[in-house]
Amino acid sequence: MNKDQVYSWRLDAALKSAIEEASSARNTSMANLLDTIVRDWLARDASGGEDAEVQRRLHEAAAKSVGSICGSDPNRAREGRSRIRATLKRKYAG
Repeated sequence: MNKDQVYSWRLDAALKSAIEEASSARNTSMANLLDTIVRDWLARDASGGEDAEVQRRLHEAAAKSVGSICGSDPNRAREGRSRIRATLKRKYAG
């Protein structure tokens, strides 16, 4: 790959220091580290990014539960409190 284009931007000292430390820890130049970061970000962004993957997994997990609560008692939700109290009373009455 021929690097023949130049781009520069201003950043705060703390961010520059963090990039320098990260590149040093990886035994690479700041330019190579930034190339890697940008290429990875662009690849994720083009495919919908990490957020799309997280959403896909959440939807997949939720889909397993959709429709799994069923019953023939249309008053179950309305009578839930009294049913729970009755169950607890029976359980702990003795």
